[in-house]
Amino acid sequence: MEKSMEKNTSDLSNMNIEDDNASDRKLLIAVDFGTTYSGVAWAQTRRPDVQTIIIQWPETANGGLEGVSSDKVPTELRYEGDKCHWGFQVDDFGSRHQWFKLDLDPSQPRGVSDLSRQFPDQHALPPSYTASAEKLCTDYLTALRTHTELVLKHKLPQSVLRSTPIEYIITVPAVWSDTAQAKTRACAENAGMGKALQIISEPEAAAIYALHAMDPHSIQVGDTFVLCDAGGGTVDLISYTVSALKPILQVEEAAMGSGRICGSTFLNRIFQKFLVDKLGLNEEWDDEVVEDAMKRFELVTKKVFRGELNEEFVIPVPGLADDPAQGVRRGKFRMTGAEVSQIFAPVVSEVVALVRGQIAATNKKVNAVLMVGGFGQNAYLRETIRASIDPSIEVMQPPNGWTAVVRGALMRGLSKLAPTTERVKVQSRSARKHYGTEIMSKYDSAKHAKSSSFWDEYDGESKVYDMSWFITKGSPVTEDKAFVKHYHKVWRVAEGPRQSVAQDILMYEDANDTGAPIYKDGGVGKDGTGGVKHLARLTADLSCIPSGELERRRGKDGRDYYVVYYDIEMTYYSACTKYALVYKGVRYDSVSAEYV
Repeated sequence: MEKSMEKNTSDLSNMNIEDDNASDRKLLIAVDFGTTYSGVAWAQTRRPDVQTIIIQWPETANGGLEGVSSDKVPTELRYEGDKCHWGFQVDDFGSRHQWFKLDLDPSQPRGVSDLSRQFPDQHALPPSYTASAEKLCTDYLTALRTHTELVLKHKLPQSVLRSTPIEYIITVPAVWSDTAQAKTRACAENAGMGKALQIISEPEAAAIYALHAMDPHSIQVGDTFVLCDAGGGTVDLISYTVSALKPILQVEEAAMGSGRICGSTFLNRIFQKFLVDKLGLNEEWDDEVVEDAMKRFELVTKKVFRGELNEEFVIPVPGLADDPAQGVRRGKFRMTGAEVSQIFAPVVSEVVALVRGQIAATNKKVNAVLMVGGFGQNAYLRETIRASIDPSIEVMQPPNGWTAVVRGALMRGLSKLAPTTERVKVQSRSARKHYGTEIMSKYDSAKHAKSSSFWDEYDGESKVYDMSWFITKGSPVTEDKAFVKHYHKVWRVAEGPRQSVAQDILMYEDANDTGAPIYKDGGVGKDGTGGVKHLARLTADLSCIPSGELERRRGKDGRDYYVVYYDIEMTYYSACTKYALVYKGVRYDSVSAEYV
């Protein structure tokens, strides 16, 4: 019955092991499965200091290594018959699948973003069009894995590849639900990434790398940092306080993470709408004009813009007739800094609001905001944030910011396979929700409603069914260290031995921070939303235990009762929580549930 994670960690991916002496050697591949771009990095446990980012990506349908050199590859797909094109193979013309990762989590709908409603991609296929999110993610991850293995065949000797087990670590958003976690793992496993898959949250991975990249002499115990991972589709934030410097840097989460769909892709979409509104009626206007203009904006304009309103920017619009009134001359369109500023404004304002909110949530003196992700390297965004927060807070862009997530994921994965390589450790996190279970408690007139009470014949007193919250929202939880809660169940001997004992794990989101409800049916808003939700069920099989070995006790009513004492054991990890039901020292059931 046991479904422990320890069992999974001995499995391997599709590569075979032929050398028994290589048991201490593994090849770890980190995958930053992003909303708009994805990245891959790899290293060997015997040479953890040599960490390599894959920068070669196929541009043609024939695949191969020759094509585009980039630290990341677009998270896009296009199907043509039985062929699946991915990444740079998908050109700018025609429909394509993008942002499909977000559809793995129904609790995080892509429609929550005002920007995504106002500025949709005209070529993006709607969610679940022709294929489910699971199929799209599996096909994309399969292409990513296949290409990665092709690259490794050119980087490592075949004898090493044949004798070294390969393991993967993949990133997920910190707010990913239990369902999305399971779907992500299933997609990665179906894509051939093996059963020994590790999962880490994206902002935590980025923080591990960013803090490691900082000058250690500039960090002191008690320092608090806000990490802003601003990417193409989403912007995620998380905060940490330094708790120790030696033997390694240790940090504790200072505030619950936050995020929103307001990445740099919306700058491109707003620019495209601006261009269409401005020049779209021109007779020579076509897709080639749009493509050349978009490339210039993406590669040059939005990177060099510093907020100077009087500055002029040249955008190529080949084929358009001269029109001084529209600013078109010799196939070039001139934009003012004021116009570029208006394009940035709706996106940057959302990011600034997120940063200010995260700083306030720490309730501490923040030393610096660390900007990572592709959009996080933008100079105008950096300067706007700097001007919008306390001047004493530094705004920094660590090196390799665009690949910080995949680099941090690789560091984290290596530390699990080879603990001596760990350089940054997250000691504790802030719980995202309330977690608990329903129990039978002694009636308390100051706490419970009389109508909810009943007479318990075993103890000879009034009881109620209420909630026992073993984790409250915002409280610190320590990783990799199990803690235990004790419970027991009682029933009459006359009813006979039970085949099993079960315990439900429940959660409460508490969106308005009003506190956890006393009863399981509490916490429901006026609009019917919210309320306590079921997370997981743990079951212990008692059918093999002779009834004579079950503990018996005499109740207050003079009848005999069976009493079963058991524990709920909880262990928290970066991207999941593991619950186990323990009876007489034996783990009868274990499930992995959502990140807290």
